[in-house]
Amino acid sequence: MALMKGNKMPSTEYPDGKPMSEGLNDAAHSPFDELAQEYDAWFDGDGSLIFSNEVHAFETLLPSLPKPFLEIGVGSGRFARALGIETGIDPSGKLVEMAKSRGINASIGRGEDKVFQEQSFGTVFLITTFCFLEFPLLVLKEAKRILKPDGKIVLGLVLKDSPWGKLYLKKKEEGHRFYKYAHFYDCAEVVKLLFKAGFMGEGMLSALFQEPGKVKLIEEPKSGYYPEAGFSIIVGCKRDSEISVPREG
Repeated sequence: MALMKGNKMPSTEYPDGKPMSEGLNDAAHSPFDELAQEYDAWFDGDGSLIFSNEVHAFETLLPSLPKPFLEIGVGSGRFARALGIETGIDPSGKLVEMAKSRGINASIGRGEDKVFQEQSFGTVFLITTFCFLEFPLLVLKEAKRILKPDGKIVLGLVLKDSPWGKLYLKKKEEGHRFYKYAHFYDCAEVVKLLFKAGFMGEGMLSALFQEPGKVKLIEEPKSGYYPEAGFSIIVGCKRDSEISVPREG
């Protein structure tokens, strides 16, 4: 899987890593505690076929990803169980209990917290979590710390310029119960944050080319970046050395 297959990723300046959401990562209390049942029920209702498409895209990558696996923002454990991810953390206690009920070694925690020992994992996943991070750069740096030298980071996310991203941005503006806490990124912003945290882009998959409200089947993902894709997976690896980033001006 080559990073530059499909359309090349655009280039922008680095985001500054400032807080992007409204305290969602407060481990003492998460807005998703009140929304946990509704969130989890989505996977069995309107989101069932969307979820299946996203899982299928991840499944094509699994043979190339080193274990053990960790999911930051494990939620109710739906993705973790489907993908064989053994361990997860999440700021919502109620979602953590759901993940535990699905057989995941889940605990309450934030991605930027030093919960795990250095070089503990082969692959760290953030699946539909990146847009809810309060300190995305800190989370990525912590992921690098706990990854083994040959470890991978895997982000599954909805990019803001995609048809699905535009829909969710509209929902955010309308005060949607979930998306009002989200900050959506374009592809270049995510890649630049990864680079700033010490990763290099290794590959990308694009999936869910069906439009919102018209998902009828399971599609095959495409290698590379496609702005019309509703769901994108970005894979990164640790850089061998630090590279200075030129400042603007």
